[in-house]
Amino acid sequence: MITTPSAGQRRRLCSVTAALATGTLVLSACGGTAEGDDGAEVDLEEVGVGAMEDYGVGDTFVASEPVDFSLLYRDHPNYPLQADWRFFTYLEEEHNVTLNPENAPLSDWEERRSLVIGAGDAPDFIPIVYPGDETPFIAGGALLPVSDYLDQMPHLTEKIEAWDLEEDFNALYQEDGRFYILPGIHEQPQHQYSLAVRGDIWDELGYEDPETWEEFAEQLRGVQEAYPEMVPYSDRWELQATLNLASPNFGTSAGWGFGDGMYFDDDADEFIYAGVTDEYRDLLEYFHGLVDEGLMDSESMVQDDDQAIQKFASGQSAVIGANDQELLTYRTSIEEVGDEDMDIRMIRVPAGPSGDSVAGGQLESGLVISSSAAEQDHFVALLQFIDWLYYSDEGLELAKWGVEGETFERDGEERVLADDIDINGLNSDADDELNVDHGFHNGVFMPAHGSTTDLVQSMLRDEVVDFRESMEDKEILPVPPARPLDELEREQASLTENALSDSVDTATAQFILGQRDLDDWDAYVAELEAQGLADFVELQNEAYQRAQEAIDGVEEEIDE
Repeated sequence: MITTPSAGQRRRLCSVTAALATGTLVLSACGGTAEGDDGAEVDLEEVGVGAMEDYGVGDTFVASEPVDFSLLYRDHPNYPLQADWRFFTYLEEEHNVTLNPENAPLSDWEERRSLVIGAGDAPDFIPIVYPGDETPFIAGGALLPVSDYLDQMPHLTEKIEAWDLEEDFNALYQEDGRFYILPGIHEQPQHQYSLAVRGDIWDELGYEDPETWEEFAEQLRGVQEAYPEMVPYSDRWELQATLNLASPNFGTSAGWGFGDGMYFDDDADEFIYAGVTDEYRDLLEYFHGLVDEGLMDSESMVQDDDQAIQKFASGQSAVIGANDQELLTYRTSIEEVGDEDMDIRMIRVPAGPSGDSVAGGQLESGLVISSSAAEQDHFVALLQFIDWLYYSDEGLELAKWGVEGETFERDGEERVLADDIDINGLNSDADDELNVDHGFHNGVFMPAHGSTTDLVQSMLRDEVVDFRESMEDKEILPVPPARPLDELEREQASLTENALSDSVDTATAQFILGQRDLDDWDAYVAELEAQGLADFVELQNEAYQRAQEAIDGVEEEIDE
């Protein structure tokens, strides 16, 4: 038989996440019928080809007979697709699985993905989909409501409970009481972005990591005084990454984290529009102050990444936005310039007027499954394979490290990459690359870089582990509650959302760069109100209240 999560697992998952609409959601998603059905009905005689019996947590998926699964493959130019990668041949030899990728280049990935899904001829599954990307395709019926089939995915459901991911999954549910994406998951929140500083200058001036954003500004003033020919801070990513990581410390959301602009006010138990709050204004005022004093390059919001990197590598600036991989890029650029005295390091994200916080959430880009896959004779085997590769410890290790005895060995608790293979500079003199030449360590099959903290950190440099550990004492803000809209509401909201976001983006740049005076704030808010802000916020809160009422109702049913 096909094993399912325990009653306790289903109970906990359902009580928090399943009830986001009235009526049928508990019946399909969580086995809440009076007869005790476990998820959607699956006829193994029709769709059980290749499926394992008694498949459960800890089991290795090996198809009971050879199966072929199709996928839309995002082809990255840094490791172009090769049909003879060991990743593919290993799955064929050891797991009876042949993957048939339909190639789509990174350069037009999102457009190609949308066309394929929208046309209704998507392959079995599509990786590299972020939560929210799936929403426009739900009404057309092209995507599988994967929440109906959690009983076929024991590794995923086990980790949802063990890693306390219920609130994260709560945000995935749509108005129909189902969710349509299988996200990558992290055992713990992953802190990747911050600011990189010239460590040699910071050491020279006696600076430690700044505890607050105000102290960071003071340090920039010291750099400006010591190096008057330098603009202390010139950012990249159009400042969006930095606004994202700074905003929780100002009590708001911004930059990459702005989303549709809705920010949950826990005290008021309602959503508010971040772009018109006093906290958002304070954030813009801070960064405008940096520009106004000449501490931050006024081109930070308009220059391309290469320009920002060149300024940093050539000594024209001393601070730039970064993540652990980009540190290596910066060092390579510095080596090309030839200044061996330069040293760089990432600083802990400073605290702000609203505290010392980071946004919560342990989900990563994941995958969607075509609704037509449910009609394939290998459907259950597909669910089991995805569950094993993307959510079991064994599958996660295979995707990241490859095959033990071939691409890596074990030295006690440590994994050691084969001498002739490199990744992330672990064996920089090796001829082969783990992803380029073997197909492992590939974002298509490794969306969360290993998911478990052990795997995530297994290839990190010591400096990266130190940075992440320095961030662990920050307060993790809770994941905002769900507020799923129905199809008509989504259509109604999308036009207003786009208009509001465009206005906020424009005004944000203008306020920071001094092209618009912050004394004009009230007029800016009035402009957003004229675009339908109040109705947009009301719509979101109505959806939130509906979701809460439905969740409360299901919890009462379960308690009874």
